[in-house]
Amino acid sequence: MAGDRMACEGLVIVACCKEKAVTSAPVPALDLYQGWVVPLVKDRVTRSSAHRSRVLVLSALHGLITADTLISTYEQPMTAERAAIVRRRAPGRLATHLARHPAREALLLMEPDYVEALGPLPLPVTHVITDPMARHDDIHAVLTSWSWP
Repeated sequence: MAGDRMACEGLVIVACCKEKAVTSAPVPALDLYQGWVVPLVKDRVTRSSAHRSRVLVLSALHGLITADTLISTYEQPMTAERAAIVRRRAPGRLATHLARHPAREALLLMEPDYVEALGPLPLPVTHVITDPMARHDDIHAVLTSWSWP
């Protein structure tokens, strides 16, 4: 079915944020982050593991991780040193993810320093929103065009 095919072609990469749940044990990354635009993304994928598997988080500490990677509360800003480490590791992690979950389009929800740390994506279409708190309608429009819930 065409709608199912389109639903499988998107990839969301959202940057981490300062607002995190305080945990005594590791939790899935998408559940750890409580602020910024993460709740919007989480609300769109909560009822669909197929869509949740198409969400990655770009963490200043952990680099590019899946929504369900178990992590604990931490504090690490995106410094120049961390960005250099992320930039070296992200392409391999992205290639591994795309081998399991092919995508034609990506939606990046992150500030410019995170976009730079991530580097270019090997996809035909990349939507970059560096001010997602002011552009919820644009985010919803992209996700809806992919037939995401």
